[in-house]
Parts: sequence; structure tokens; C-alpha cells
Amino acid sequence: MAAAMSSCLLSRGLSGPSRRDSSFPRPFASLASHRRVLPASCKMRQRSLSSRSRRPQVKKASPDRPPSIVVNGEGEGGGASAESARSADQEIVSESEEDDSDGVVIDVENENVDTEEVSNSTVLETNLAIVSDTGQHLSSIQVDDLMGMIKSAEKNILLLNQARVSALKDLDNILSEKEALHGEINNLEMKLAETDARIRVAAREKMHAELLEDQLEKLRSELIQRSELSIEKNEHSIYENQNIQLNAEKPSSYQTSAHFLSKELSSLRAENISLKIDIETLKAELNSVKDTDERVMMLEKQRFHLESALKDLESKLSVSQEDVSKLPSLKFEYKDLWEKVENLQPLLDRATAQADQAIVGLQQNQVLRKKVDKLEETLEEANVYKVSSEKLQQYNELMHQKIKLLEERLQRSDEEIHSYVQLYQQSVKEFQDTLNTLKKESRKRMLDEPVDDMPRGFWSHLLLKFDGWLLEKKISADDAKLLREMVWKRDRHICDAYMECKDKSEREALAIFLRLISAPSSPGLYVVHIAAEMAPVAKVGGLGDVVTGLSKALQKRGHHVEIIVPKYDCMQYDRMLDLRALDAVVESYFDGRLYKNKVWVGTIDGLPVFFIEPLHPDKFFWRGQFYGEHDDFRRFSFFSRAALELLFQSGKRPDIIHCHDWQTAFVAPLYWDLYAPKGLDSARICFTCHNFEYQGTAPASELASCGLDVQELNRPDRMQDNSARDRVNPVKGAVVFSNIVTTVSPTYAQEVRTAEGGKGLHSTLNLHSKKFVGILNGVDTDEWNPATDAFLEVQYSFNDLQGKAENKRAIRRQLGLSSANASKPMVGCITRLVPQKGVHLIRHALYRTLELGGQFLLLGSSPVPHIQREFEGIAKQFQNHGDIRLILKYDESLSHRIFAASDMLIIPSIFEPCGLTQMIAMRYGSIPIARKTGGLNDSVFDVDDETIPFQFRNGYTFLNADEQSCKSASFCNFFNSQPEKGRSAKSAVKFLHWCKF
Repeated sequence: MAAAMSSCLLSRGLSGPSRRDSSFPRPFASLASHRRVLPASCKMRQRSLSSRSRRPQVKKASPDRPPSIVVNGEGEGGGASAESARSADQEIVSESEEDDSDGVVIDVENENVDTEEVSNSTVLETNLAIVSDTGQHLSSIQVDDLMGMIKSAEKNILLLNQARVSALKDLDNILSEKEALHGEINNLEMKLAETDARIRVAAREKMHAELLEDQLEKLRSELIQRSELSIEKNEHSIYENQNIQLNAEKPSSYQTSAHFLSKELSSLRAENISLKIDIETLKAELNSVKDTDERVMMLEKQRFHLESALKDLESKLSVSQEDVSKLPSLKFEYKDLWEKVENLQPLLDRATAQADQAIVGLQQNQVLRKKVDKLEETLEEANVYKVSSEKLQQYNELMHQKIKLLEERLQRSDEEIHSYVQLYQQSVKEFQDTLNTLKKESRKRMLDEPVDDMPRGFWSHLLLKFDGWLLEKKISADDAKLLREMVWKRDRHICDAYMECKDKSEREALAIFLRLISAPSSPGLYVVHIAAEMAPVAKVGGLGDVVTGLSKALQKRGHHVEIIVPKYDCMQYDRMLDLRALDAVVESYFDGRLYKNKVWVGTIDGLPVFFIEPLHPDKFFWRGQFYGEHDDFRRFSFFSRAALELLFQSGKRPDIIHCHDWQTAFVAPLYWDLYAPKGLDSARICFTCHNFEYQGTAPASELASCGLDVQELNRPDRMQDNSARDRVNPVKGAVVFSNIVTTVSPTYAQEVRTAEGGKGLHSTLNLHSKKFVGILNGVDTDEWNPATDAFLEVQYSFNDLQGKAENKRAIRRQLGLSSANASKPMVGCITRLVPQKGVHLIRHALYRTLELGGQFLLLGSSPVPHIQREFEGIAKQFQNHGDIRLILKYDESLSHRIFAASDMLIIPSIFEPCGLTQMIAMRYGSIPIARKTGGLNDSVFDVDDETIPFQFRNGYTFLNADEQSCKSASFCNFFNSQPEKGRSAKSAVKFLHWCKF
């Protein structure tokens, strides 16, 4: 039997059709045209369906014809048909594997095939596969069919494993997204919807897994039935053909096939058990997802409670603001009344003195009345006795005369007292009339005079409200202009109108404000700053501090100031007040089309600020950082045009547009080439370059994106870079097109006019030297004030320096420094670790301080990898040392505490346009040690420089940027504690006079 089967297989392999014969019919060839590629999100469901559709379909044989094998209704004959079926199965498998590599394939026509129909067709195929008169072929066909079914089962198991892995991945994603919900309460609803969708997908995957498990069970039962049926058929065919040789060889071949089938069935059972375990695991993970949903609901309830508490606080704040708004008027009225009362006080004093005199006279009259009464009694006695003597008569006459005189005097005294009383009453009446008149005049003057005691944020909030109404087309441009001018004047009427409409609807508020419109003139200039940074919300360096500090100083002097910055995703939004998005959008040109920009408004330190959020597909300012992107030229040219478009569409007419550094240098050529011809021509352009090291050069072709003419501007006298003809330089363009160009210190202005300091722009700056000036920067004295600094352990001032010692002890405790010697000097360094800041000198100062017996603190990090690694190594070397600490990051609060704790600050810059560190150090009583360059040369004067008046000497300086110069600097003698050295005494004097800077 085995030999016959072997010969049959050999003959079939030699004479049968090839597996790649194109003329042989392929199963499911007609269905392949109906397949479609679906997204990967439906992968599990598609795999389960496609695994069912890959099974071959068999039609029943006609009863009138002899039994034969029919595949897809074509072909007959045992060996050829079986061989073609196997080749077709292999082609289907290869096709499915190719489809799985490119995408997930689903059979549309067989998508709803019932499992029972598949099993019935399989049984029919088995029955039809046995041919009574070709027994030699039957057993081989049967084995081939079983092998095909086993391969199909293996593919189904593989698909189940893939579905299980996909489901586990989906569950991992769901769990990670659930955990992220704790930090994303504002996006809670969107996250919940996404989680629900993923749960539904997991549930569908579970259903498909259970369906495949049922199919696997049915398949196993069918295999068992087919094996029993095949044994009976084989025995019957053997007896009919009476082939003795086959009867002798059948048991060995059959036992081999049965043993193989049993092994395959055992493996299928093991796979089925593992699938059941995985399905139970999937159920457990789904239950954990449901628990996560319950936690999300709890978080939602907590957020609701927090919002209600916030609304209560806002209502209380509004009530307190109303009470506060009444205080200025009462204070002003009290002040005027007090002045008038002081003027009336002398008159009241005179009236009081006269009243006192009248009272004294009245008392004298009463005494006289008593005397008169006594005299009358005496006269009556005399009349009774009728003394007739002449002396007595004369005495009586004399007494009558005296009484008459006393009566006359008493009458005159009464008249004087009455006149005094009338005068006093008249004075009181005049005082009351004067007081009423003063009250009326005070009320009238209060309405006419500007309000100076309201916070800056109040006026900034009003300006943003009016600009928002204008952009939302709720008021006209003229009305918005008049309302803005009333705010600039600090008009009390507009303040009262705001209080009146606080609890009213927006329509009623509009009506109240529009009634106030008049045509006053602005008391100051209207200045708009366009910048890439603003402290404290978007600060990288000194630029952000200067923009905020300068704007606050201009606002205090009566000028109207507004700031326009990009809306970065990494801003400190907790430092903003009243941040809101306007309903209107501003469209700006870029890359040949118009893009919408979302406009946000808010106040920062009382300043009105506009934030521009481009709705551009490149997400220009949603990168997680401010600078350092490959397309910075495109990002900031887009922003510069959008900022000018905001001014143009809102109808603003600024007097000065102040742009800063290369990021907003595009404003100058854009303004004069595109917007001045459109009517936005009221302003003059001021450009400030805070550091000529950074010029933002780029290929000239990129200038066309923001709408500028490349051919007109890429010229030597305009924006063409001085070192490359095919590149444009934004800083050069701003120098050429601005009305005035400034930099941050007079010394730096001279340095950049040289070839070494100008970084290629010295010739352009010298050509435009008449409009180029250096103005020394300053610091925000409200932000940097040790008497009010909330970051300090103890506040202190010039009159009480004990707080500085307390802050030194606090920073030693915080950083784990040695406190054995409280008087040990402490040297601080707060800087970015870049070559410009003199990194090698900072390193030398660290070791030199340690050598001289002091303590050294460094706060800062480096964007240069090798410098960062170098200082990380130094930090690791001294991590357990009691006198050295390196904090290689930037920490705002820690910087305040280091300024307050340090005795000296080291600033060894190779070049420094201005620098604010030395100014802040002197504000906090720390002596600056600086190299004489740029703004450091304009603000730090050596304590031993006899050419400088003594009252202006405020630090230690050195000239050359080498270690020897730094080592020989006079600050080293600060460590000498002996008074006879002389240097320490001078240092102490300068230390006590730090606040006079």
C-alpha cells in the first residue's frame, strides 16, 4: 500500500500539472478582485474575517456522474485536482502574506459567511474527495486535504496571536492615556471619548477572539470525524480492489499519518489553551480600564467643585474691587477738605477766643448783679431807718450813681456779648457754607481730573476690552480710538462707567461706554513693542527683562504701551491675568496665500499684551522651545507680518513701533514697503539690537514667503548680507529701514562699529551712524528689590543689612554648604555657560576662590554639549565638598537667593552688549567682578580707579580676557581680613553704598 501511494505521488509529481501552471484554475481567483485595503485600526477584525475567507469552497458532485473531485466547479480527476488544490492553497497563503505586509485585506463577498456553512462544505469536500474506483489516489488526496486543513488552522492560530498582540498594544495605549488624564483635566472630555473608543475596539477584538475560538473547536471536531470516516473508506476500498500488496503496506503508512495528525491535534489543543489564557488576561485588563473610568469621573467631580470655588472667589474679588474703587474718590475729597479746614482754623480760633472773652464778661456781670442786689438790700434798710443825715443822703446819691454806672456797664457788656454770639454764629455759618462749596468743587474737580491711583492692570484691561470689541466688529474704529484716548487720559468718567456696567450684559456695557465718547487728546505717546520674548512668561535672556521693564517705565511716565508676542506652547501661563481668545481672527499673507491667526489678549504686570497664535499647519510656535528650530527665519517672518496685520486691521495708529533683535527685524521693511502705502503710516520705527552676534541670515529666496520683494531687497544697500550675495540679513534690513537704531550700552555701540565687534555689519552701522546710538539698559526695580523680594528667606534693605547674612545662612542650609565659618566670603556666578560669557575664566575663578578660602556658587547651564559635560564633571568632582556647588540648570527663585546671599558676583564676559547681572548684584548688595567690555565698562567702576569719583566706584574690574588678568584683579584682596591691608576697608565702604547705584 505504501509503495503504491509512493509511486502514485511520484507519478503525480512527474506528470501532473505544475504548481505555477497558469492554466490550472486557482481557488478564490474571482474573490481576489473584491478585496480592499483597510486602515490599520480595523486590523484585528479584518484578520479574523480574512482567515475565514481563505478557506477553499467545494461544490457537490452530480449523482449521475462518477465521483470526482471538483474545486470551484472546475477540473476532475484525482491526482491532478488534488495537486491543483494544494498549489492553489499555497498561492492563497502567499497572497494573504503579501496583503498583510502592505495593509489588512478583507474579503467583501465572504464577509458574512456562516460558520456552519463552512463546516458543511468541508464535510462535502471530504465525501467527494473519495473515489471508489481510484483507491490509489484516495488516501493521498485525503492526507493532502488534512494537511491543508492543518495549515489553515496554523494560519488561524497565527492570526489569533497577532490579534492578541494588537489587543495588548491597544490596551497599553489605553492605560497610558488614562494615566495622562491626571495632568490634562482641561482636555478631559476629549480623552474620555478617545478611551471609550479604544474600549469598544478592544471589546470587538474580544468578540472576534471568542468567535475564532469557537471555529477552532468546530475545526477540531471536524478533523476527528474526517479521520474516522477516512479510515472506514480506506478499508472498504482496499477490500473491493483486493490488492494484497496494498493491504500488507497500509498499516505502516496509516500509522505514520495518524501519528502525525495526533501530534498536530495536540499542538492545536495547546495553542487553544494559551489563547484562552490570553483572553482571560484581556478581560482582566478591560476591567482595570473600567476602574480607570471611575477614577476619571471622580476627577471630573473634583474639577467641578474647584470651578465652583473659583467662581465664589471671583465674586468676592469683584465686590472688593468695587469697594477699592470708592477709596480714591474719598481719599481725594478728604485731602481737599482737610486743606480747607486748615485754612478756616485761624478764623475759628479767633471766634473761639472772642467767645471766651464774652463768657468772662458775662461772669463779671453776674458778680456785679450780686453786688447790685446787695446794694439794693442795703438801700432798703436805709430807707427803713430813714437816715436823714446829709452824709447818708450823699452816700445814697453816690450809691445811686454807682448803681447807674453799673447798670450802664452791664448793658454795654450784654450788647458786646450779644455781638460776639452773633459773630460766632455768622462764622459757623460761613464755615458751613465754605465747606459745602468745597465739597461741590471737589466732586466737580474729581470728575474732571485724571485718576492716578488705579492699578495699571485696570487700564490695560479696559484697552484690551475695547480692542477686542473692535476686532469682533462690535464697535467702529473711530469709537475704539476715542475710548482708547479716554483711557490714556485716565478719565474718571470711563472708570465710573466700568464700575456701572460691571454686572450688566455686554450690550448694555457697550451702550454705557459709547455714551462717554468725546474727543480728548492723548497726554503721551502710543508705543507698540513687537518682540519674541517677554519676562516673566517667555524669557530666554535679557531681552525679555528689557521689554517688560522698559514698557513699565514708559507706562509710569504716562505713555500708552502695548506689547505683541507669539503665543508659545511653553509659556508660563500662570503669570498671566485675564487671558482670553478673541472671537475674531486676523488673516495674514504667507507663502502665496492667507493664513488665519488666533488672537489672545491678557495682562502681565499691568501691561496689555496681544498673543498671536498662527493657525498654520507647521505649528510655528508649538515646538516646546522658543528658539533653535530649523525654520526660525520662516517662523519669525510670519509673526512679524501677522503683528503688523493686527495693527492694521484693528485700526490702531501708534506713534512708535519698537522691534527687538533679528526675530522681529522684518517689521521695518514690511512696514515701509507694504503697510505704510495702505494707510498704516502714523508710526516711526525704532529697532534695538541686543546682541549683534545673532543676525538670522538666510537664503534670499526665503524672504519672499512673507511678501517682500527679493529682487528689490537683496541689494548691497538694503538687506543683502555683507559676506554673501545670495543671503539676506534681517538685522541689516532693520538698520537700513528704521528711523532710529539703538543698542544696549554706549561702549557696545562703539565696539560694533569695528570689524571685530560688528560681526560683518560695521560698515553698515558706520554708514548709518547718525541714527545709531547706544543707551545703557536698566533693571526693573519692582522685580529686583531685596526689600520686597518674595523669594528671599528674609527681606532686607540698605538700612538693615542683617537680612543679607540671614539669606547667606539659608542658602548654605539649602545647598549643604559648610557653615563652620559664617564670615567666609561667598562668590556667586549666574550665567549661561557659552563662550561669550568667558567659560574658561569662570572655571579659573572657581578654583581661585577655593584656593583663597572662599565659597563658590554657580547657577546656569550650557547649550554647548562639551561645555555642559565639562561642568557636569566638575560638579561631580565637588559634589561632597563643603565650599563648592554647581547647579547646572536655570532656576528663577534660586537666582534671587544667590544674589542676596553672595558677597561678590563674577561676570568675566569676553564681550557683553550690556548685561543686567552686575546691576542686579548691586541692588542686592553684592560686589560685581567684571571685565571691562560693553555695558560692563559703562556700569562697573573699579574701587581703586583714581580717575573715577569715589562715590561712583562700585566693584572690581580687569581688562584682558585671560586667567592672569582675572587672577591679578584687586578682588582677590577682598579675602584678606586684616584691616591694615586697606583694600577690605574700601570694599566694605563700597558694600555699604551699593544701593546708591
